[in-house]
Amino acid sequence: MIDILIDKKQDEKIIAVVENGKLIEFYEDNTNSKHKRNEGNIYTGIIKDIIPGMQAAFIDIGTEKNSFIHVRDVIPQIDEKIEIKEEPKIKDVIKINQKLLVQVQKDSNDKKGARTTTHIKLTGKYIVLLPQTTIVTISQKIENDAEKQRLIKIVKDNLPPNTGCIIRTSAEKQKEETIIKEIKIINQQWEEIYNNFKKGDNQPQLLYESPNIVEKIIIDLPNEKINSIITNNNQDYENIKNIINKRNVQNIKAILEEKEDIIKKYDLEYQIEKTKQRKVWLNCGGFITIDSTEALVAIDVNSGKYIGKSTLEDTIYKVNYEATIEIAKQLRLRDIGGIIIIDYIDMKTQENKDKIEKLLKEELKQDRAKTQVEGFTKLNLMELTRKHICAHNS
Repeated sequence: MIDILIDKKQDEKIIAVVENGKLIEFYEDNTNSKHKRNEGNIYTGIIKDIIPGMQAAFIDIGTEKNSFIHVRDVIPQIDEKIEIKEEPKIKDVIKINQKLLVQVQKDSNDKKGARTTTHIKLTGKYIVLLPQTTIVTISQKIENDAEKQRLIKIVKDNLPPNTGCIIRTSAEKQKEETIIKEIKIINQQWEEIYNNFKKGDNQPQLLYESPNIVEKIIIDLPNEKINSIITNNNQDYENIKNIINKRNVQNIKAILEEKEDIIKKYDLEYQIEKTKQRKVWLNCGGFITIDSTEALVAIDVNSGKYIGKSTLEDTIYKVNYEATIEIAKQLRLRDIGGIIIIDYIDMKTQENKDKIEKLLKEELKQDRAKTQVEGFTKLNLMELTRKHICAHNS
């Protein structure tokens, strides 16, 4: 069973997701950070500047820095399988001072404003509503063909006109009425957002605030897996109770343990400290190192102290096998996002490479973030991408 622990100390909040005593996700939220978390928020934005050479524009959404939008995120959303032959010119699509309904895709940092899009996504437990498009897709983690067809039919039969949808993994084996109910609730939410946008002035305005970290965890994880949410802060306790009622997940217990050091009480200090270390040891004696750059995250696999008991190829495969399981855990635990390159110890046989790739894909199914494994490159580097769960305020 999973427990969500929230430890509040002055301006810092630690959120730990623990399964049977083991830390599986960890987030730090600094309320004094100059970078407020806006990812997922929906705004009325005003076009302030158009940059034809970049096929982009800057939009005032009411935050400290103007946000950025590319022409691809302004033109109507189409199926990814359809190739766009030629992008329209940005100046033919939008005009200065035009009002635009946008959602933050990526938060701002010290160097850049937020990245925004007009391709709105509203996430529920079982579906992601895609207003103003007709794309319907289903999670690749649902493998049963009959179940896929059942879910797609339910969704297509009940979606409003000109509305698309992503069917989430958690929809698998859910009752038809449960999915229909969520479609109606989220669509009503969308109608309120859109009506407020249409009625509003030509001024930047926040129209929808995305779920906080705890609510997002509740949305993403199966209800039956979450046992309790424990906090030492009264305000958080009231917020948790509101989320439980709003999401109708009465089986989850909200527990207030005032004046307690939650992290210390549940013996998580050592596990949290390990998430900040560059080197992670494997059971066999090998280790991995994790290094972040602006462009990507590089993970290196090393044999370390492990010398094996049979052939060199078997020894290498053993280390790579353990490393793969640990890497999948660390990506989720540290909420690593973007491009990730894994430098495995070179394997000679294609069979072993295929096994490692298959294992990585299998282990990543435990991750609620969207991941895409691209496979080994010609340089024998494993390439993958992961969409982080939460932007970190730090």
